[in-house]
Amino acid sequence: MGNCLTCFREPQLRALEDTTVYKEGMRISESQSSLANNTSTARAGDNSFLSDSNIISNGNHLSLHPSEQDIEQISVAATNVNRLYSSYQQKRYQTKSASIMGLTESKPSDMKLAQLFDIYKDDQEDCILAEGIEQLCKDLQLSPDEFKVLILAWKLNAEQMCRFTRSEFINGLKKMRVDTIKGVQVRLPEYAKEVSNDAEQFKDLYRFTFKFGLDSGSGQRILPSDMAISLWKLVFTVREPPILQRWLRFLENHPTIRGIPRDTWNMFLNFSETINNDLSTYDDNEAWPSLFDDFVEYENDQTNQNVAIKSKECEQMLFESTE
Repeated sequence: MGNCLTCFREPQLRALEDTTVYKEGMRISESQSSLANNTSTARAGDNSFLSDSNIISNGNHLSLHPSEQDIEQISVAATNVNRLYSSYQQKRYQTKSASIMGLTESKPSDMKLAQLFDIYKDDQEDCILAEGIEQLCKDLQLSPDEFKVLILAWKLNAEQMCRFTRSEFINGLKKMRVDTIKGVQVRLPEYAKEVSNDAEQFKDLYRFTFKFGLDSGSGQRILPSDMAISLWKLVFTVREPPILQRWLRFLENHPTIRGIPRDTWNMFLNFSETINNDLSTYDDNEAWPSLFDDFVEYENDQTNQNVAIKSKECEQMLFESTE
C-alpha cells in the first residue's frame, strides 16, 4: 500500500487550558480556596486581638468572629464546591481517556476520515478492495474472516464483500463516532457484546449477512450453499443454536442443494429458536420452507437408523453372551 498506520500520526490534543472543562475547573478551584480560607478564619475564634464587641467584616458579609450558623453555612457551601470539583475531575479524566482511545463525543474529523480512507483505497478505484481490506484487518490486529470484521462491515452497511466505498467507510465511522484505527479497535468489542446480548441487534446483523454475501454486481439473489455455510458459521460465532451443526452437516451431505434463498436464510433464525433440538415440535403443515421439511425428514431417518443399529448391536451382544 506504500503507507501504514505507524506513519499516520494523530494531531496533538489541544492543551486543557483552552477547553471549557479546564476553565470550569479553574473557577471551581478558586472557589474552593476562597471558601477554605473563610472556613479556616471563621474557626479561629479565639484570636486575642478580637473582642466580642469589635467584629471585623471580611468583605463577603462574613464576620471574622462568626456565629455557629455562619460556620455551618460555610461548611455546607464548601461541601457543595468539593462535590462540583470532583465531578469536574471525573469529566476531565473521561475526556482525556476518550481522546487517547480515539473516541470522540464531538463530530469525527472529516479530514482524518478522508486521510484514513486514502491509506487503504485502491490505486485505480475510489474504493477499499481486497488488498486494502486485508491491510486494514492487519492494522486492526484481526483476521479477515473474524466475526469482528463482519461487525465492521455491518456498521459500515457495506453492499458487498471485499469492497468498502468511500461513503460507506466515512459515513460508517462517523456513526461509530471514531476517526482512528484505535477508535475502531475499541468500538468493535462493544458491538460484539451488544449483538451477543440483544436479540434484535443480532437479528439485524443476521439479515445483513445474507445481503453482504451476495455478489450484487452480478445481480445474484441466492447464496451458493458453500458461501451460506461459511456465513452461518461466522454469524453464529455468538448465539449459536443447538441445531446449527446438524443443519450444516445436512447441507454438506446434499451437494444437490445449490443455493439458499433469502426467505430460507431469514426463517432459519426463527426455526432454530422455536424448534426443539429433537425436532419433535416441528410441524410440516406450517409455512416453513420445503428445505426444512427435507432436513427434518433426513434427521429423523438418521435417528431411526441409529436406533436400528444400536438395537442390532444389543441383540448381537446378547447372542454372544449366551454362547
